[in-house]
Amino acid sequence: MMEARLWYVLTGTRGGVNRIRLLQSLDERPRNTNQLAEELDLHYKTVQHHLDVLVDNGVLRSSGDDYGAVYLPTPQAEDHWDLVEEIIEQVD
Repeated sequence: MMEARLWYVLTGTRGGVNRIRLLQSLDERPRNTNQLAEELDLHYKTVQHHLDVLVDNGVLRSSGDDYGAVYLPTPQAEDHWDLVEEIIEQVD
């Protein structure tokens, strides 16, 4: 199930490239929406949309309160991180 979701959210939609960039950034360390927007040079609302998609699909989870919440991979995504890296290699 997680495999199909990862393929879908990272390759099956137009936003896949930005979602991959978000995951690569979050693999280094947890960050909040504003930090991600600045680091990736994306609009705040664009980042929020992609984070929402990744959370809704069980790839990311948030920790903390609304504005300052940081995002990190879910345990399920961590269990499939080899697949995430495989997908990233194929998209690059």
